[in-house]
Amino acid sequence: MKLIIGNKNYSSWSLRGWLAVKQSGLHFEELTVPIMGEEWDRLKEEMGEVQPSSGKVPILWDGDTVVWDSLAILEYCADKVGRERFWPRQESARGMARAMVAEMHSGYVSLRKELPMNIRRRVELPGLSEQTRADIVRILTLWAEARARHGSAGPYLFGTFGAADIFYAPVVTRFVTYGIGVPGFAQAYMQAIWEHDWMAEWIGAAQEEEWVIEQFERVR
Repeated sequence: MKLIIGNKNYSSWSLRGWLAVKQSGLHFEELTVPIMGEEWDRLKEEMGEVQPSSGKVPILWDGDTVVWDSLAILEYCADKVGRERFWPRQESARGMARAMVAEMHSGYVSLRKELPMNIRRRVELPGLSEQTRADIVRILTLWAEARARHGSAGPYLFGTFGAADIFYAPVVTRFVTYGIGVPGFAQAYMQAIWEHDWMAEWIGAAQEEEWVIEQFERVR
């Protein structure tokens, strides 16, 4: 299997796809490409491997099978190795986890735009828009409910590390980057995500990257 991802410092969707394949336990080759800019435009034209997704990352190749979109990659891996590796066994927990992942996959547009992922930076923002504040409150509310109802078996949203944590991991990095104040339970959860071995590996690689995307560096 080969996973094509974008810059580790900036690409939140790549992080989700990468964590999903790591969670599967399957062996894969990793190829990082610099998203945006002239080099990325050239790669999109020259590399047949990125064509099926219209040039978006992540992209998973498994023999003749190509899967793009991070949620599709997660579900593909779950089909191969067993869905219990990604989703809670208990029905009500599994239903909530699916809903939370779907909401993260399709929502929080204001948070994504105003607080782009940038693992290397630490920025104290003077203020946030009302919609971004609402997004943050909504996320914290979901985290609190998941932890209270289904998180007794461990430090993650549904106890053990799974699909919901994979999809909210980039949010954790955003909260750290922009110094978002969170209650104690969320601080503990964020620390568990930040210190996860795979996250530590990704964060270390992001900090060593030389690529810079100026539009994500101009956030004040």
